[in-house]
Amino acid sequence: MKKKTRVSATEAAKNFGRLVTMVREGRTEFIVERAGIAVARIAPVGDRVFTGRDLVELLLRTGAPDGAFRREVEAGRARLNAPEVPRNPWAS
Repeated sequence: MKKKTRVSATEAAKNFGRLVTMVREGRTEFIVERAGIAVARIAPVGDRVFTGRDLVELLLRTGAPDGAFRREVEAGRARLNAPEVPRNPWAS
């Protein structure tokens, strides 16, 4: 999850290639301002991929989850990882 960086229109014009590279490689988003007013956004196209590293950064920023959250996650994991028994096609 990247922070939106604010840049002046002049800076964006002078460094456009560098900004586009940062958007492509770092999924950085820039808000372009003219006279201190946001006028444009330079951002990645398409769906954002949320990586494991993004999750770790998010958890570090927000602090440790409380016990109730931890129990809900464990219950969800248990449900999702429970083995499935195929239905018996011969039973009526």
